[in-house]
Amino acid sequence: MAGNSFGELFKISTFGESHGGAVGVVIDGCPAGLEVSEADIQPELDRRKPGQSKITTPRKEQDIITLLSGVFEGKTTGTPILILAHNKDAKSEDYNHLKDLYRPSHADYTYHKKYGLRDWRGSGRASARETLARVAAGAIAKKYLKETLGIEFLAFVEQVGSIRAEVDVRTVTSEQIEANIIRCPDTSVSEKMIALVEEIRDDGDSIGGIVKGVIRGCPAGLGEPVFDKLHADLAKAMTSINAVKGFEIGSGFSGVELRGSEHNDPFCIDKDSGEVSTTSNHAGGVLGGISTGEDIYFRVAFKPVATILKEQDTVSIDGEGKKLKASGRHDPCVVPRAVPIVESMAALVVMDHYLRHRGIYS
Repeated sequence: MAGNSFGELFKISTFGESHGGAVGVVIDGCPAGLEVSEADIQPELDRRKPGQSKITTPRKEQDIITLLSGVFEGKTTGTPILILAHNKDAKSEDYNHLKDLYRPSHADYTYHKKYGLRDWRGSGRASARETLARVAAGAIAKKYLKETLGIEFLAFVEQVGSIRAEVDVRTVTSEQIEANIIRCPDTSVSEKMIALVEEIRDDGDSIGGIVKGVIRGCPAGLGEPVFDKLHADLAKAMTSINAVKGFEIGSGFSGVELRGSEHNDPFCIDKDSGEVSTTSNHAGGVLGGISTGEDIYFRVAFKPVATILKEQDTVSIDGEGKKLKASGRHDPCVVPRAVPIVESMAALVVMDHYLRHRGIYS
């Protein structure tokens, strides 16, 4: 299976399956000298782990990780970092009824067509459990970029179903985001979102939503101007996350409603820093594939979870028409747990581009 690695200079390779022995990541290219320990990574994993609230999957995994290489006396050595988390609460028997059936809108069918077999125990590599490895790697990237450049990565739930929040990306804080289990800082709608997810869960169904991300403090000049545009790599990173069906940066699709005179971001000199700035930011912090120094903001759309408890039509691996009513432990809505994944993937992209820029232009 190809496609398990991401990045060029800061490169990660994830491994493991949902119901296998463990999941983990190898990080290659992390600069030497960064102080890091399991305690720096664990809080990010706790935000992603299952069983953290009444609106997430009830699977109980503590996701305790071990740093097995690449760190000596509390600092990175510049050699590959191996991080491992053992699976503790896998219940493969919950998936016995799916062994010979394709779940509608799930990767069961496409995995089988590509490889001739599939790991039906909790979806194998197609499971969102793989994202544990991304969040672990992202925690290291976030720490390095925060300490080196002062860059901050935040994401929050902007929409669940048709319920949409109004949040100012320029001022939102991590404390506001973490103040409730849906991770929506708009308190006027967060409880409505939670109630909707509970209603959907009790009905045996699922619902989608939108996570909005913001990168603050990213310096101007990161990104390559043709195929490796910064926003193109962000798009690839986000659409590689399970259940993602859409990505937009800056004004995104709404920008088509504006004229150029309305959409252009006029340049000015910032009175505090004396640096070139813009009076608006419809571009979302990227021009020509290269960061401008303004906040980078983007939206990521997540579809409803494919595995639901309602009866659906499907077919078996032998081509027979079947009825399927799934069981097992699944999120009724993925967006609360997707927030740290979005932040981590953004950090991995910026980390990689920073090292590429530093190696060529510094």
